[in-house]
Amino acid sequence: MSKVLGLALGILAAIGGFVDIGDLVFNVSAGATFGYELMWVIPIGVVGIIVYSEMCGRVAAVSGKAVFDAIRERVGFKAGLGALVSSEVVNLMTLAAEVGGVAIALQLLSGLPYRWLIVLAIVALLVVIWVTSFEWLERIFGYGGLCMLVFAVAAIKLGPSWTDVGKGFIPHIAGDSKLLYGYFIIGLLGAALTPYEVYFYSSGGIEDQWSPKDIGLNRANAIIGYGLGGFLSLALMVVGAALFLSRGISPEHLGTIALGAEVPLGQIGLLLALVGILFAVGGASIDTVFSGAYNLAQFCGWEWGRYRHARGAPRFALTWIVLLVLAMGIVLTGVDPVVLTEYAVIFSVVALPLTYIPILLVANDRAYMGRYGNGRLANVLGLLYLVVIVIVALSAVPLMILTNVGQN
Repeated sequence: MSKVLGLALGILAAIGGFVDIGDLVFNVSAGATFGYELMWVIPIGVVGIIVYSEMCGRVAAVSGKAVFDAIRERVGFKAGLGALVSSEVVNLMTLAAEVGGVAIALQLLSGLPYRWLIVLAIVALLVVIWVTSFEWLERIFGYGGLCMLVFAVAAIKLGPSWTDVGKGFIPHIAGDSKLLYGYFIIGLLGAALTPYEVYFYSSGGIEDQWSPKDIGLNRANAIIGYGLGGFLSLALMVVGAALFLSRGISPEHLGTIALGAEVPLGQIGLLLALVGILFAVGGASIDTVFSGAYNLAQFCGWEWGRYRHARGAPRFALTWIVLLVLAMGIVLTGVDPVVLTEYAVIFSVVALPLTYIPILLVANDRAYMGRYGNGRLANVLGLLYLVVIVIVALSAVPLMILTNVGQN
């Protein structure tokens, strides 16, 4: 039982990383726009985040150093500062979008005014984070997000053409709308490899006090957790293709996406979908607010970690409180959380190399890792995905501009 509960970090990271508000809309929109043609992109992203999360979790278990510690030490102050500034801006954008997503989910469940629910969401997150241990945060949001599996049931009930689904796993270039097709490829890969996922994952390993004996647990967390996130992403894309494509519906709102479970499963499906969305987006809020606080504290050399409580790490605690308040201010301006998340994903893609290059370097550093350094397979996959990451980073902004953020 303890090993099962130990997988909560991977599940929380997967639910809050793969399946946040942007991924909910992005994956369903990809299905609603291109049918099953982009199914092949998701497994590529899943394998990539598993490879690098396993690396950074192993580094955390062996050296006691999280990702941003490695970034600061291996790429120097200036490059580290650039990575810090870019990551904090993107984290704040993402956090604001996630908070807006929590408020939307609460509104769909309660019918109360959206702006009041933004404030309620912030207060609830502040209280939950303050009074709940990191271990229980993992369990509550990780396992609560499993209600998202209702979309997998819905995908089956919708009766898609499984032959077409299978063909979607064969990489190919779209005949028409090549730029839009490319934009969705970049978006899906970028969402899968978003830096805050590995920031949270590696720091979470420190929070859970991993040691070399937990390397197996780290591997299981990465494979099972992100594998689950990828499975949910595939289910969402199937729902988008099977339900929305033929009807010409563009699912740009969380309420529309929830219909993907209600149409085949009725009111129970709708309720489970909304609860799953609430926990998934709430978990993503936890991921992003902690990632922002972890990054600043690690770069500045402050004491950090929820396990230290506020008295043991006051500047870390103040940072995540300030980030939540700033996020509330942003979303109260009326900005669309879905649009904000899409911009955050694209801009985070640009910063991917600054995150993943140091991870690969440190995972090969015998001074850090001793006999636990990368093997041949990890290095081959790591280098292969580094090439993919650089291509994605260079392509993201031009495709965003040329497609008007996926609108054309």
